[in-house]
Amino acid sequence: MTALSETQFEAAKLAAKALDRAAGDMRVLTSLEWDGDMRRRFLGQGIMPDPQYAEIDTSSAREAIDYAKQQIDGDHVVMQWLGRLCSTLETTANLIETRGTPEFFDHSAQLYGRPTRFMLDKKTRVLDLAHHMDATLDGIDFDHLVLEGAQDELDADAFALALGGRISDYFGEDGPEVIVSEEVSAKAAATSSRIRVRADAGFTSRDIEQLLHHEALIHSATGLNGKQQDNFPILGRGHPGTTEIQEGLAVFAEIITGSMDPRRFRRLSRRVIAIQMAIDGADFKEVFDYFDDQIDDREQAYENARRIFRGGVISGGAPFTKDMVYLNGLLRVHNFIRTAVKLRRSDLIRVLFVGKLDIEDIPALAQLASKGRIQPPKFMPPWASDLRFLVSYMAYSAFLNQVKMPGFQTYYEQELNEVPSVWGFAGRSADSAASGRDILDFEAT
Repeated sequence: MTALSETQFEAAKLAAKALDRAAGDMRVLTSLEWDGDMRRRFLGQGIMPDPQYAEIDTSSAREAIDYAKQQIDGDHVVMQWLGRLCSTLETTANLIETRGTPEFFDHSAQLYGRPTRFMLDKKTRVLDLAHHMDATLDGIDFDHLVLEGAQDELDADAFALALGGRISDYFGEDGPEVIVSEEVSAKAAATSSRIRVRADAGFTSRDIEQLLHHEALIHSATGLNGKQQDNFPILGRGHPGTTEIQEGLAVFAEIITGSMDPRRFRRLSRRVIAIQMAIDGADFKEVFDYFDDQIDDREQAYENARRIFRGGVISGGAPFTKDMVYLNGLLRVHNFIRTAVKLRRSDLIRVLFVGKLDIEDIPALAQLASKGRIQPPKFMPPWASDLRFLVSYMAYSAFLNQVKMPGFQTYYEQELNEVPSVWGFAGRSADSAASGRDILDFEAT
């Protein structure tokens, strides 16, 4: 591969800094916020939401993107990476400018994908994973899955203290602050710098692990690592081009650390299914009814539907597709890591943590890393700083893909057909009331 010349390197730095400014000027989720009164009117009177979005001037962002384009010269992988960022941020500007119109969906699909899009194998769709998880987990009594005494139950103060201590162990003074608040509706709400815990909520020890591994050790860690990249500060900035891998990596972290919960997995799956419903023409009320029937929680059903229709068309056909990135990103991250292990390139796994990025950026970032032009990640989760378990697991799981599941399933289905239920044999089930709703209420931009 042709080396990046010193002149090209200096131009690339200028482009990256301009793109960082452009991304900072376009706060997508903030631009899509709804007035809280719409929720009260809908839940109380059945009045459909009619969101009005504030005007946002994207001209300065577009000027910065144009400047970055002028610096990009040649077809080196670093220049290709920066060129992709220009395209992503231009589409982001288009997305913001078309809120409330059918065109919004086209830009959303470019940035975040759509449930029916095929992956690299030309066979797999995230919608297939969503239906598989929903069907597999349907009918399982989650209350039986945890034995009494297997997890500690905590009030908000104890939870905040324990989580804050775990975060300090990894980050020292650099990690997100954990505070107890009476002004948050979810059990916990997180940003890259602060985690707010609802004062009257109940928690479990699993909630600590989930927030630690998803929020702190992925979102916060990659943000902090990216902010120390003086040559390429765009790596410290979350934007739509990084959202899928950020969330996919965070969900993968929940799974690989054993902190994933089946309720949460099913919730992520149903959001993908609901996005496809909206694409197919379901309106806000129909999607709300879908969630309400599934979870019997009108407040949460409204929130789930709002996430899908913000920025789009309330009457259906043009939703915001961001909520599919959790599962689509999981598929992409898992398959990248599995392939890296198979190809004996586990060294590339740690490149995922140099900042906020897309998997397609790894060749460019590895080139920069090999020349000392980006900083190594300061903060990484334990499973990445010590890759022995991950490599072992991925090597074994790659073989499992060759095993034909239907043959095993038919055999065991016959063997277990007359076997009685023994849920109570090993002990009483724990009270699951403390962990009924999703602990995570965080979104990367």
